[in-house]
Amino acid sequence: MARQAPPEDPPKGAPAWQSTFADLMNLLLCFFVLLYAFSSTDVDKFEAIAASMSKAFSIFDPGGDSVGEGDAVGNGVSQLSNISEMVTSLGKNTTGNSDNKDYNEEGMGEETFESESFSKEDLSTGEESGQASDNSDQTDKDQSKDISDAEAKQQLEESGLKESEELAERIEESVNEEDLSKQIDIDFTSQYVSLTMNGSLLFDSGSATIKDSAEVTLEKVSKILEAYAGGTIEIEGHTDNVPINTAQFKSNDELSDARALSVFEYLRDNAELDPAMIKHTGRGDYVPIADNGTPEGRQLNRRVEIRIYNQLSDIS
Repeated sequence: MARQAPPEDPPKGAPAWQSTFADLMNLLLCFFVLLYAFSSTDVDKFEAIAASMSKAFSIFDPGGDSVGEGDAVGNGVSQLSNISEMVTSLGKNTTGNSDNKDYNEEGMGEETFESESFSKEDLSTGEESGQASDNSDQTDKDQSKDISDAEAKQQLEESGLKESEELAERIEESVNEEDLSKQIDIDFTSQYVSLTMNGSLLFDSGSATIKDSAEVTLEKVSKILEAYAGGTIEIEGHTDNVPINTAQFKSNDELSDARALSVFEYLRDNAELDPAMIKHTGRGDYVPIADNGTPEGRQLNRRVEIRIYNQLSDIS
C-alpha cells in the first residue's frame, strides 16, 4: 500500500486578509475612542484624550517645539498656548460633570488610560496663560480706543474752532459794513458764534417789548442770520441780579425769558429763517459776564445773545 504524502505546511506569515482586517480593527478602535472622547462631558478628560490622539496620529510631532509661548500638555506632546487651538481639528470642547478625571500622563503617548493620573496643572497653567494674554490684549485695545477717542475729540474740537473762527470773521465784516460794531459784540467757541446786544439797546428797563429804535438793528441782524446761519440758532435772554417783581414779571427768570421770546418773534415774522431751527431761553441772572456789584457790570449783564451754531456742533 502506498504511503500518503505528508500535508504541506501553510505559507509563513499572516494571510493578506488578516493584515487588512487588523488595520480595519485598529481604525475602528481609534474611531470609537474618538467617539468616546466626544461623548465625555468632562473638559479635562476630553482635552487629555485629544492630546493623546494628536500624538498617535502625528498631528503634531512628538516632543516638538512649542507653538507660541504655551506650557507642556504632557510628556512627548507639543506645548500649546491654548488647548482649544490644539484640538480644533478634532472638535469643540464640551462641558459637563464627570467623577473620573485621572489619566496616565505617560500612557497617553502609548494609547493607554491606566496607571498614574494625568496632571491638570499643565492644562490650567496653559489656560491661565491664555486668559492672561487675552486680558492683556483687551487692555491694549481699550487703551488704544481711549487714545483714538481722545484724538478724535481733539480733532473735532479743532475743526469746530476753525470753522467758528472763519464764520466769525465773515460775520464781523458784515457787522462792520452795517455799522453795528458798537452795538454788537462778536465772540466764538468750537460750537458757535455769538452776537451779544445790550439789553438797554433793545428794551426799556423792566420791559420785554422791543423798542422802535431797536428794530433797525434787529433788521440788519436778521439779514446777517439769513446769510450765515445754516444750522441751529439759539436766543438767550440775561438780566442782572437786581430782583424784579411787577404785575407782568414776578422774577428775572420771567423777564429774561420774555425778552428772548420777543427777539424770536421778531425774527420769525421778519426774517426768512426756519422757526424750527431757532431756540429761545431765559437764563435770568445765573450767567453773568461782569460784576453785578457795579452799575457798569449790571448793564453788561443785561443782554441778549444770539448764537449761530456751526455744522460740526452736536446741538439739535
